[in-house]
Amino acid sequence: MTRPVSALRRALVAVGCLLMLSGCASLPDSSAPQALGSLDHQPTSTAPTPPIAGREPEQLLLDFLQATADPSNRHQAARQFLSAAANTGWDDAAGTTIVDSQPNTLRESRTGDAATYVIRARKIGELASDGAYRATDGTLETKIEMEKTDGEWRIKDLPAGVIVEQAAFAKSYHRYSLFFPNVAGMALVPDLRWISVRKDQVAQRLLSLLNEGPQAALAPAVHNPMGQPVALRGPITKANGDPDNVGVGGGGVAVDFSGAAALDAPTRDLMAAQVVLTLSNADVLGPYLLNADGKPLNDKFASGWQRADVDAKSPDAIARNRAGMHAVRDGSLVALADSGAITPAPGFFGTTHTLQSVGLSPDGQLVAAVAKSGRPDPEPERTLIIGTYDGQGFPVATGGTFTRPSWPADGSSAWSVVDGDRVIRAVHDRTTGNVSVQDVDIAELLAAAANSSSPRTPITELRISPSGARAALIANGKVYVAVVVPQPNGKFSLTSPLPLAVGLSTAAVSIDWLTDEKVIVGRDGNVDPVAGVLVDGSEFKPQTSQNLTPPVRVVSAAPDQEYVADSRAVLELTRNPEGREDYWREVPGLGANAVPVLPG
Repeated sequence: MTRPVSALRRALVAVGCLLMLSGCASLPDSSAPQALGSLDHQPTSTAPTPPIAGREPEQLLLDFLQATADPSNRHQAARQFLSAAANTGWDDAAGTTIVDSQPNTLRESRTGDAATYVIRARKIGELASDGAYRATDGTLETKIEMEKTDGEWRIKDLPAGVIVEQAAFAKSYHRYSLFFPNVAGMALVPDLRWISVRKDQVAQRLLSLLNEGPQAALAPAVHNPMGQPVALRGPITKANGDPDNVGVGGGGVAVDFSGAAALDAPTRDLMAAQVVLTLSNADVLGPYLLNADGKPLNDKFASGWQRADVDAKSPDAIARNRAGMHAVRDGSLVALADSGAITPAPGFFGTTHTLQSVGLSPDGQLVAAVAKSGRPDPEPERTLIIGTYDGQGFPVATGGTFTRPSWPADGSSAWSVVDGDRVIRAVHDRTTGNVSVQDVDIAELLAAAANSSSPRTPITELRISPSGARAALIANGKVYVAVVVPQPNGKFSLTSPLPLAVGLSTAAVSIDWLTDEKVIVGRDGNVDPVAGVLVDGSEFKPQTSQNLTPPVRVVSAAPDQEYVADSRAVLELTRNPEGREDYWREVPGLGANAVPVLPG
């Protein structure tokens, strides 16, 4: 249809189980996880410590499991615990399974020179060979055979892949973000990876991963200017040409690319943004001298790029609140000034008293609202209305329920879910002033009915990331992130759902994007009712609950602002400048039933 519209109790050993609250069904909700990525992860040693002589088989097996956390030189540290034949046959590249604590080792049999043990542990994560992390929940059980060789026990037979205990993983690996432009090239999308390299190897590894491209699930939503035929040409050095300790301290980075000279100027600039954001986010400091076959990638930045030169395309920048704080109060849209004054929005949305929820476009010019239809039974109870901020609103769809509308940063469309199982986009054409409603294909999202990690309807929240490349959703009380894939016919589909925060003991009720890397989740109950979750599920970090009066009804977030509506008020998260605990502070004047509205 087309309508006109006006212009973490156990203190989580190290940090590991923070990583994995999203994959730990029985973790206590009162835990206080830390950010795994905040640790200084380095490979444990360049000269691995050999196995201790005379070790009993069970202890040797546990030593082996500690050594697997160092992946350098094809797990050289762990291979010392293997027999010659097992060393040859072990496929350590088949994937990495992270387990929540030291595994149980159960002896199945033992003779004077042979032993068999069963390893049993709880799985909380999996790491692919490209460093992509996925939260899991289940039991690992595998068999290890051992033998005596020259008087010492060694592992004779083991399954493919690597098993790593969470605290050991946390000491060796660090989380980094690769960046790829979204399909429109207007924003860069983070692709989180976990790698273990020395600081002076970080730049080389990250640029190699950029060249290899995004992980498969994300690939349809982005493109890669730094992909083939672009390649690294010669060594990466400091800005002065020094090849030693690149990325350690200052000195900048110089990179020469082959194949980049043939790219057009906008694509070269996108490639530069990829490199600069990826390296700067990894604390590899600039300036960044980027060349194409020996000549500057862009003559304007011949003396080097800085983060500020590309920051406009960063996830944080595009997610910033540019339209101010608003709320739905008594069925109307109101604006909150810095002074504290509350005024009705101009036009229809500030005068009606029928609004249930509102989505405000990032530039503040457009409004999508769910309102009471006013129709008698059995007519649909709700209407989706689209209009300009200071003008009229026009109904574009009806249904029994709608999720609160959500806009990507480009303001091209408002997304919502009708009756829990139909995802729609209200597409706004700013040239003609028309709105058309499109159905979004969610077949892949819901297809694996027998798969416990697949979403189940009803979908009660859906929020599009600022870059438009991902969607965060709550389905049947559980949290997921999916990939937004544009189709050749101009329509979209939601694919590759990834469960987040799997171990929550209470249902999630509200979700919003803090940045393109992290969502904020509100849930039922008094324990950690608000938390931040990374989009790969590798971190669950509760927010303070000081001054909250659960249950939390709605969360609304931007990089520099977080609001919740609880049982009595709308509150803003206040960062304590003196280093004490953050706290929630009531926004005066809104009342008990108001709903906070931030753009997006």
